Amino acid sequence: MAPLDPIDLAQALIRRPSVTPADAGAMGVVENALTSLGFSCRRMAFEGIENLYARLGTASPNLCFAGHTDVVPTGDAAQWLHDPFAGEVKDGELHGRGAADMKGGVAAWIAAVSQVLAKGPVPGSLSFLITGDEEGVAEHGTVRVVEALKAEGEVIDHCIVGEPSSAEALGDMIKVGRRGSLNAWITVEGAAGHVAYPDRAANPIPVLVRLMDKLAAHRLDDGYPEFQPSNLEITGLEVDNTATNVIPPLAKGRLNIRFNPSHSGADLVTWIADECREAEIGFKGKVTLQTSISGEAFLTRPDRFVELVAEAVRGTVGRSPVLSTTGGTSDARFIRALCPVIELGLVGATMHKVDERVPVQDVHDLTRIYAALIERYFETFKA
Repeated sequence: MAPLDPIDLAQALIRRPSVTPADAGAMGVVENALTSLGFSCRRMAFEGIENLYARLGTASPNLCFAGHTDVVPTGDAAQWLHDPFAGEVKDGELHGRGAADMKGGVAAWIAAVSQVLAKGPVPGSLSFLITGDEEGVAEHGTVRVVEALKAEGEVIDHCIVGEPSSAEALGDMIKVGRRGSLNAWITVEGAAGHVAYPDRAANPIPVLVRLMDKLAAHRLDDGYPEFQPSNLEITGLEVDNTATNVIPPLAKGRLNIRFNPSHSGADLVTWIADECREAEIGFKGKVTLQTSISGEAFLTRPDRFVELVAEAVRGTVGRSPVLSTTGGTSDARFIRALCPVIELGLVGATMHKVDERVPVQDVHDLTRIYAALIERYFETFKA
């Protein structure tokens, strides 16, 4: 069978408007391509979210590729130069929602696998973990698949996540870790009253403002090896009050912490809860806290696997990638429970933006990098 073309695959995926949580047939495109290559494909749906785990071979080692077929909304489609779901190629660039994040990456790995298999079988196993729930709340995608695979005793030895990790040029950066992420919602309940009689009310606003300021002013750390300092950002303040002469009964605040391995999510929750209790002292009201830890910080330390990936990049496009832990969260935070994981993909300059696009040559070059990586992997890690 002739190798698959990554641009054809990417276009087929982009033409499926799979805005989270819709699948719109995108997972079927992946499944059909993998089935044609001999993979055993298994759909894993949770709460209406389509996921796919596919494997070729039963021997060790098992090299996995993880990615997602869902995309963020387009916004006002009229602002796009090209239909965001047409997958047009214009002036050497592939246009469309998901071109960079990350349908182009999924297509490149599938095409790379087809190139490698055209030369013969691999001495081990190849697998795919593809989700339709990465861009949303990420509750019924990769995290659920990982839980199921662990329960079944499925062994994955290493994983590449195809997120757009490159910064300015293809292969200039790979992600070897990510900071953790914590969201917190703080509600201060007071008592409404007339502004002329503050003794008859309990104003929640000063309590919330002082609390949020104290949290934001706290220096969490000075960084961690391979990581930038943790940061706390206030992301919302809300008081529903249209009157000028009324003390409102309620004030709400929201914050996010991106934290390095100096902290655990649980420790940070304990700290915020302690500050909330202290803010409540002397206040004739109540301070409540809700939190959600969407991922812990992790690091895949430089080893033979990381070096092998870097070698594939250098040998293909001549760049020595920086090992980075910057950026937001990704599904790598769940996969690390199974095996060492790193991220290597296209340039992310236009991801989530109007006119998302990637150079066609980059998609082909990424396919070549992936193919070289697969071949080097099975030469290096033998059962």
